[in-house]
Amino acid sequence: MTIAYDDALRAQIQERLAAHDRSAVIDPTKRHAAVAVVLVDSEIGEDRVDPAPLDDWLDGRPLPDELLDGHMIDVAGGAAFLLCRRTSRLRTHAAQWALPGGRLDPGETVIEAALRELDEEVGVRLPESSVLGLLDDYPTRSGYVITPVVIWGGGRLDLRPAPDEVLAVYRVGLHQLQREDSPRFINIAESPRPVVQIPLGNDLIHAPTGAVLLQLRWLGLEGRHDRVDELEQPTFAWR
Repeated sequence: MTIAYDDALRAQIQERLAAHDRSAVIDPTKRHAAVAVVLVDSEIGEDRVDPAPLDDWLDGRPLPDELLDGHMIDVAGGAAFLLCRRTSRLRTHAAQWALPGGRLDPGETVIEAALRELDEEVGVRLPESSVLGLLDDYPTRSGYVITPVVIWGGGRLDLRPAPDEVLAVYRVGLHQLQREDSPRFINIAESPRPVVQIPLGNDLIHAPTGAVLLQLRWLGLEGRHDRVDELEQPTFAWR
């Protein structure tokens, strides 16, 4: 069942974010970044064809499962969030799933950075009044502390992805976060912490993006205050 994109959902998420005892990470050895968790409207069936050329995006990387082909199709419908497929030409974190975002510029707040990155990467300009609140900080293996900024898009929005950074942008229904097979956890030899996997479409979304999306589900949709900062990333995301 899809989730209605309406004022009731906006109020629910905003109230739950305000009531949450947010975990903030202060670590001077890490750089600070922000990601935009943008909530928009979407229509069932609008994404039956994946706009991205997967051969270019995969760039020789193996898929995580023989039953998964990497396509992000048939995920739209009702309230949704924006998910980016990054190009394989980036110097760091190429060919990965990501939320719009990046490193804070000097003097920027996390809200200012998230809104700026949303404009630069996806071509969407929104005011600070559209921000609903913040999720917990997530420290990454690659040397960042990521602050997720939850933003109400106010409709479908006209998406214009920056070709140098983003191969395609997808509207993924929030109901997809509540699939019966989600979340998944696996163990790896390199860490005692479980690696989190969020099945979406025909692929798996890993931390840090997967951890952010899991907390969006738990807190925003279900009212759970579980932490996600101890959930591990796969080793390919450590660099």
